[in-house]
Amino acid sequence: MHDATKRATRSRLLLATAGVAGAALVLAGCSGGDAGGGSGASGEKTSIRFLYATGDETWNAVVDQVVTAFNEQSDTTEVKLDPLPAGSDYATALKTVDATGNWPAVVDMRDTLTYVNAGKLAGIPAEVTDLLEPDAFAPAEDGEVYTVPYSALNGELGINIIYNKTYFSEHDLEVPETYGDFIDLLEDIKANGDVPLATAAAEVWPSDQLWKPLAAPVFAEYSDEGGFWNAAAAGDASVADLKAPLEELKRIMDDYVLDGWQSTADAQTTTLLVNEQAVMATSSAGLGRLMDINKVDPEFDAGLFIIPDEDGDINVLKNSVVGDTAGGLAISSQAAEDEAEYAAAVEFLTYFYSVDAANLMEENGWISPNILKSDEVTRNDTIPGAEDFFALLDNPNLVWYENAPTLSTFSSVNTFFRQSRIEMQDGQTTIDETIAKVQAELDAQVAAAG
Repeated sequence: MHDATKRATRSRLLLATAGVAGAALVLAGCSGGDAGGGSGASGEKTSIRFLYATGDETWNAVVDQVVTAFNEQSDTTEVKLDPLPAGSDYATALKTVDATGNWPAVVDMRDTLTYVNAGKLAGIPAEVTDLLEPDAFAPAEDGEVYTVPYSALNGELGINIIYNKTYFSEHDLEVPETYGDFIDLLEDIKANGDVPLATAAAEVWPSDQLWKPLAAPVFAEYSDEGGFWNAAAAGDASVADLKAPLEELKRIMDDYVLDGWQSTADAQTTTLLVNEQAVMATSSAGLGRLMDINKVDPEFDAGLFIIPDEDGDINVLKNSVVGDTAGGLAISSQAAEDEAEYAAAVEFLTYFYSVDAANLMEENGWISPNILKSDEVTRNDTIPGAEDFFALLDNPNLVWYENAPTLSTFSSVNTFFRQSRIEMQDGQTTIDETIAKVQAELDAQVAAAG
């Protein structure tokens, strides 16, 4: 295994991934505004749309409060929320937006490189990027900055397991220190007659929440080469190298996961945990999931951990600030064609990276982006279980690794892989059939990309 650099910096935290979800978008009448946005009569505010992924209740609340606060203080701009309802892959929803030619001014972006190459995004000016720490963004090959972060950039710490601390205490259970400990933990809970784990697959993207920690040891082996998927695209690795974690995924789904996961939405796992239908639940919402649990039941004692590997390392994917895997807020090139819309989008992003907006985010359980004035931001350390989240950055076994695909059509491969994994988990296909299908899809996408 290649040595992945171990480090534990306590700079800022990522609410990972925030949970990413999308669905086919019904564009007519979105947010109650005109389809193109723009300004009305002289003296009226310029109206722009902000398209964002839903599915994570904390992010939904943050977007609503930040936009409301911005609209109240702006004399020139009104931002209208344009939420993509949860239900299918976000990449599919963006393709629908692109096919209709009805881009909003501000976009909660995924598959960035694909749309940069297609000319769908506009450069973000220095008056926005100057508000951020220098390592929180990066220019593309043409020198333009196309995305700026919607949260702090400290990797996928948000992809973790939330658990019932009271149950652990009552049954003398401990947070696992190795992967073997994790399997033993599942067995112990099952032996008690209880369901160890709840997870979700009603939307496609939450399937990553259990898969990524299981596959992380393999992914980490290729960190020095820029990531597993780049190595696979170059023929230096193959999907067959993921067979062992796929076997573990199948075993856990078959033996330890609450029935009904195929129709469970990500947000529902909070209810399943609080109602004691399962002792643990997968999550990609970081502090946000802890906040959601506290809102549902303030007396519930929740904690979190990340599934370790066989050696006890906690492998966590670094964030990319540029490339196809880099999420963030972007301005559409369609908006840039209208001077008023572009100015309105810049005005909104300028507010988004203000201390006032950061404090609103923190109050709602979101880790605010890496702004230069971070020392003026009031951190929210009051959420029950938050100490577990913060402690991950100081864990000596934390291993950061990179896995940032450069294949321009990787989003299609990733969506196909997620769907194929779900079919495998559900017993519709075998592991070998899944590997063969995904490898064929990867090969086809590599060939198409030239």
